[in-house]
Amino acid sequence: MRIKITGMNELRTGLDKRMDLKAVRTVVQKNGADLQRNAQEKAPVDTGTLRRSIGLDLTDSGLTATIAPTVEYAPYQEYGTRYMDAQPFVGPAFNEQKNKFVNDMKKLVK
Repeated sequence: MRIKITGMNELRTGLDKRMDLKAVRTVVQKNGADLQRNAQEKAPVDTGTLRRSIGLDLTDSGLTATIAPTVEYAPYQEYGTRYMDAQPFVGPAFNEQKNKFVNDMKKLVK
């Protein structure tokens, strides 16, 4: 699943003018960790390997958080196959977290 967010350059420019980016990094890290935890909780469990494979990667000087499972069968669990129903865990976790992230960012620019 790929999510594209537009307007990041404008947001960064506005934030640079208004505040220290340390608070933004804190929000990104917290929301990334919450997203990782939520995806792990939602992941279907047989042996626990899928759940344990969901990692968090902070890049772009802490301004980007990426969570992703690393096991090769994760897409089959998320989207299903013609033989198996989908058991989504990343999408639902993202949908729950995105509004929290937006609200946390809005608090920073008020």
